[in-house]
Amino acid sequence: MHGFIKKIFEKSFLIMSFAKRELKTKRRWGLLQASVAMAVCIAIIGKDNAPLYISIANIDKELDMQYRVHAALDVVEEKCQFINKATPESKELYLGMLYSTEAHKIYGFITNTKIKFILVMDSENVALRENEVRAMFRNLHILYTDVVCNPIFLPGEPIISRKFDRAVQKLMSGNT
Repeated sequence: MHGFIKKIFEKSFLIMSFAKRELKTKRRWGLLQASVAMAVCIAIIGKDNAPLYISIANIDKELDMQYRVHAALDVVEEKCQFINKATPESKELYLGMLYSTEAHKIYGFITNTKIKFILVMDSENVALRENEVRAMFRNLHILYTDVVCNPIFLPGEPIISRKFDRAVQKLMSGNT
């Protein structure tokens, strides 16, 4: 009986190590894929359009980035009204590219609780693909969910967390 349990344990250990190796490979691949994307600004906006969090790569461009995010909110509201009228049961949270300028491309994402994520990307990045932007929004949504699940966090309050800030900085630089 003891030998039988040992064999089962060895097999389960091999399966777990294979799964860990596969996960590491996927993470490496995801890292390579996300390293192409370079975010200039990430903003999280509340239900009432109050900023909950904003991170900017170049602090000298803070006012310009805040303007771009604010302008994107109008487009988000328009798209949300259109989506709600067309298909009320739609579960599509990714809004796509909201607008583009010579220097930036602005993308949007909205959660089921009407929290808006705005991503400002550098227009010079021609290798950027839609699935990479979606992956960045998914990762940002996971980070946001982790913060909101903290029992100390009060919904609607600005996000003040060093851990969250470091994770967003990694996401912005392309290191997920």
